[in-house]
Amino acid sequence: MDQVIAWAGFLGAWLLVAGPLYQGAIELGEEDVDRDAIEASKAKVARPDLPSPWWWLIPPVMYVLWRRRSRAYRQAVLAQLNSSQREQFTSFINKANGWFTVAAGASLLAAEQSWHLSEGYRWPVWLFWVLIAVMLGAAVLNTALRMSRAAQAPGSGPA
Repeated sequence: MDQVIAWAGFLGAWLLVAGPLYQGAIELGEEDVDRDAIEASKAKVARPDLPSPWWWLIPPVMYVLWRRRSRAYRQAVLAQLNSSQREQFTSFINKANGWFTVAAGASLLAAEQSWHLSEGYRWPVWLFWVLIAVMLGAAVLNTALRMSRAAQAPGSGPA
């Protein structure tokens, strides 16, 4: 019975990963965002130059420089958007972050369940990492295939 419970916990945890990924993809696809206008506004702002590769010798400094330039670029793009576009963009980003957070938390729980399962069977550590990669890949592939099928279904508009 312990093995059945271990497998049930493992599968349940990975379903908790796949579910938010799929639901998030559905909701983000249905989000009313004027993508063309936002892209046009984005094209008006020059992308910042990347910091010199020499800064990789001091990774924390490279990270700070990259973040500053990225933040300034994002603010410049947002300044180009009208209030309606800004609201659409903000709503989209907030939903995306919410679903990503749920899926990331579920992934941590799934990793724990996968570890307990691999310990119970005394599998080598490398097999644990393969299991994580395969299950995460399956969750992402499930979402991609379902979204692709939905887009090809008769009567469905562009996502």
